[in-house]
Parts: sequence; C-alpha cells; structure tokens
Amino acid sequence: MDVFRVTGNGPLNGEIEVGGAKNAALPLLAATLLTEETVTLRNVPDLSDIRFMVEIMRHVGAVVENPEPGTWQVTAKQLTHIAPYELVRKMRASVCLLGPLVGRLRKAEVSIPGGCVIGPRPIDLHLKGLSKLNCSVSVDRGYVNVDASKMEGGPVFLGGRSGSTVTGTANIVMAAVLAPGTTRIECAACEPEVVDLCNLLVQMGAKIAGIGSPELTITGVDKLFGCTHSVIADRIEAGTFIAAAAITRGDVTVKGIAPNLLGAFLDKLEEAGLPMEVRDDQIRVLPYLGSLKPVDIITLPYPGFPTDLQAQMCALMAVTEGISIITERIYPNRFMHVPELQRMGADIAIEGPSAIVKGPCKFSGAPVMASDLRASAALILAGMAAKGETWIQRIYHLDRGYERFEHKLAGIGGKIERLSDKEMPKELWAE
Repeated sequence: MDVFRVTGNGPLNGEIEVGGAKNAALPLLAATLLTEETVTLRNVPDLSDIRFMVEIMRHVGAVVENPEPGTWQVTAKQLTHIAPYELVRKMRASVCLLGPLVGRLRKAEVSIPGGCVIGPRPIDLHLKGLSKLNCSVSVDRGYVNVDASKMEGGPVFLGGRSGSTVTGTANIVMAAVLAPGTTRIECAACEPEVVDLCNLLVQMGAKIAGIGSPELTITGVDKLFGCTHSVIADRIEAGTFIAAAAITRGDVTVKGIAPNLLGAFLDKLEEAGLPMEVRDDQIRVLPYLGSLKPVDIITLPYPGFPTDLQAQMCALMAVTEGISIITERIYPNRFMHVPELQRMGADIAIEGPSAIVKGPCKFSGAPVMASDLRASAALILAGMAAKGETWIQRIYHLDRGYERFEHKLAGIGGKIERLSDKEMPKELWAE
C-alpha cells in the first residue's frame, strides 16, 4: 500500500483548481440508469469510489464508457434488478442504485451496505420513503427486496434524528420521477449535490418543483431521456484547500467554486479573522500575522456547517490561540482523527459529541494512521503545518474522495510525496 510523507514547507502560495464533486457524481451516475438513452456526464472526478460505482453499474447491465478524462457515457438499455453484496460492500454510496432500479424496473434486490468507521448510517428512511410510495419492502439475509409493481406517488417525510437524509432524498426522488401521480417530499435534503441531481433529472424530462428547498413536488412521467450534464464543483475539496492555505498562513486562490456553496464554512473563517477575497467563482486566502481567533462550531445539514469539513477545521483550530468547541451533530463518532492529531502535539479533549480544542499547539511530524476520508485530509493539513516529517498510512481512504490531491497541493508549494509503504522506516510502522 502507499503512504504519504508530508514535510512542513512554510506557506502555500499560488492558484489551485477545484474538481467535480464526488458526492454529486455518485448519485448522478446512478440516475443514468433511469433511461434507455445515453447520458453523458462531464467533470467527473477520477476517484476509487467512482470506479467502484461504474463496476456495479456494469454488473447490473449498463454499458459505461470513459471516452476522455472526466467524461463518462452511460447507456442502460437492459438492466438486472440485483446488486450483490460483494460489490455494494466496497462503497456505501452504492445504495443509491436502489431508487433508479425501483423506478425503472419496478423491483430491486440490493445488498445493505456494511458498517462505517464514522458511525452508524442506517437506510431506514430510504425504506420508509419507498413504503410511502406504495412499494412492498422487506429485508432478508442482508438484502433489501422491493416490489414496486403498484408504486404510486404520495406524501413522504424524510426527517430523522440527524435531520434530513441526503442519499435517502436522492433515492426517493429517483424512484418518484417515474411513479404515477404526485409525490411530495417533506424534510428533503437541500444539499447542493441533491440540487445537482434534480437538475440532471429535469434535463432528462422529469417534473420536479421546489428544487433547493426542503419540500419537493414530483409529478411522475412515463419516460426519461438522454442528455449531457456537468457535475458541480466539490465544495468539500474547496474547503479543504482553503483550510490548507489558512493553516500554513499562505496566499492561495481557490478557483472554480461558487462561494455560496460554502456559506457556513466561510462564515466561521471570517469569524476567526481569516483574511479572504471572495469573488463569483473563486476565493483567495491571504496571509495573516498573529493568530486566528477560536470559534465554536456545530455540524448540521446544509446550509449548516458541513460534517465533511469538521476534521480539517479541527486541525486549523489546534494551531489557533484560545479554546474552540467543535460539536458533531451528524456523525457523533467522527472524531477518530483526534488521537492522531494528539500524536502530533494537538491539545484536544473529547466530551460527548464535542471536541474541546486548546491552542495554539506547534505540530511536530509523526507517524499517523488515517481512519477515513476527511481524517486523511486533516492529517495532511497538520503535516504541512508541522516541523519535520509526517508519515500517513492508509491513504487509500483519501483516494476515495480527492482527485490528484498531492499533485494539486504540490503545485502550490506543498511538500507531499506518495511512496510505497516499503519506503517508510520500519520503526515508524503502526501495529
């Protein structure tokens, strides 16, 4: 397996381009199964999760081609309704095949995804939503079985303990666009990635009102059609680059991102005193003297502070003078990066769903272990602000959600190398 060697190299400087959003691209790929005609998706990031999704789509019968980097063409004339565990287990987001298979074939047999290191991610709201569409839903031997032969539109409420469900909303929308009658989804997720999905479906011929709001009204149609669509920019990748510039006191322009997609995140950085220039499609982080100010953060569904930027903000607040409190309301177990940041010198205590971050610390390089996608990014940020070398193991997590991450950071002065684990000093290996 590969590892990263990150060496603190002073402030980052330059321009960096944001790629397509993984969290948008995956349900968009699934949505291509709703029509027999060819759908072309552009600005798709080259990630392991995308390749896993393509593998599953080919298994259920879709013809999927990659004519050029960033472009995928899907033609799904003949489909099977079964998505087996040996494929679905590789990626939780593959559960978003459930909605398209139900909508298109009126039946589905999809394995329930396995566990997740950041905590339970049940699909009960997905199944509740399908039941409200008059589908017969059962779970047997780890598979969700859906008989949608009598499916019809109806009222669906998708609120849960942690708010609305993003993938659940995607699944119900994709099933409902081909369901007879009218479906009203209340407490629908408002994330930009859900908006992007709805916009694709409208291009394909779906009738959806209220896009971007917590109430969606869907009037079922008989058929959807092919089209070409470009995936929105990745707001989490953009936020990670902004945090990298801030933690190194750099001068970095993050290009290709609409600032309104990062409202709550930028608001907290402004509260912390980070100097920025915000324009229509880019954000420039400016160097600063002294220390930023501590902030209190609570992760919430969009438009609240994104849980996917919590770990990166934890690293930034560790080098900020004062006490910050970061409360995780989406995935309460999502603090597995904290022990690794502590190994590098951070003063962080976990109290229930909150991390109490006392700064400023002076990060020092150390061997650390990535536990999940966003934790990987946080450890890289800490390594770039640290004295000495930081060796990061299990970076395959990072490859799930960041395209050419080390190359992009190297382009603005980051000293980060991808090496074989055989090149890592044996005394630094974690047991």
